This record gives sequence, structure tokens and C-alpha cells, in this order.
Amino acid sequence: MDYLVNLSLLRPEPVLDERMQRAGVTIRRALAPELELVTDWVRKTFGAGWSSETAVAIMRQPPTCFLATRAEKLVGFSCHESIARGFFGPTGVEKAARGLGIGHALLLASLLDLKTMGYGYAIIGDVGPSAFYERTVGATMIPNSEPGIYAGLLKWPPSHE
Repeated sequence: MDYLVNLSLLRPEPVLDERMQRAGVTIRRALAPELELVTDWVRKTFGAGWSSETAVAIMRQPPTCFLATRAEKLVGFSCHESIARGFFGPTGVEKAARGLGIGHALLLASLLDLKTMGYGYAIIGDVGPSAFYERTVGATMIPNSEPGIYAGLLKWPPSHE
């Protein structure tokens, strides 16, 4: 199911920024020379599909991928405009770093970037943790969005039926 976010209601959250500083986490835009490092990490941590989408986001100018680092180590990422215009995702935070607000900070970085790009609304495709998106950014379910844009994706490994 896809969700919709009204970007006109979003504002930066200084409290979240302070929380990231206290946790020693930096949220920043990815750089093109980091393509291999980031996509390899995403592939190992979350799978090949998300790695492919991340590559698209990093190759855009400017890149539409944000990274979370802690102690000079990659701990999370978020992308937008990778599978379709105005779409948020994929995004992920490694298990050991969850619960620090990193996912929220990455989500907000990407959505505020979409707002800066001129979008009034963002679509979060194929939502997993719907309660998180509803609570943090007021996302609402889009009726009749199942199976959505992901319906035609190839599955790996291919079936030999």
C-alpha cells in the first residue's frame, strides 16, 4: 500500500537535529564518489533491489540520497526520486543503530528536499511500518494503491515454473 504526505505541513525539527548531535550522528547528502561504498553496504544490509534504487538516487544531480553516519561509519540511508518522481524510499537504518531517531531524521531530510524541489505531496511507496509514517509525518493511506508501482518488478531469483 502506498501513502501520501502533505509536504506543506512539514518543518525542520531542531529538537531532532539536537538529538542527532547528542548521538554523534551526521545526516548529509551522499556524494557521487561514495556510490560503490554506499550501494555495497545497502546490498549487504537490505538487499539488491534497494541497492539498485540507491544507485539511481546517488547518480542524480544533485543526489537524492541522504546518509546517516556515526563515528565515520555508515548506519543508515534514505532516497527519493529513485523509482519514480515524487516518491520517497527506499530507506533503512542498521539494526544496531535503531531507536536513536535516525530513521526519522533521514525521512525528514528526504521529504524536506522534495518540498524544496517544488512538490506539494510525496508518495511513500509500498509502506512497511505504516504507523511510523503516520505518526512522524502524518502520512495517509492512498486508496486503491495496491499493488502500486512495484507490481511489475522482476523477482530474484527467477522462478523456473
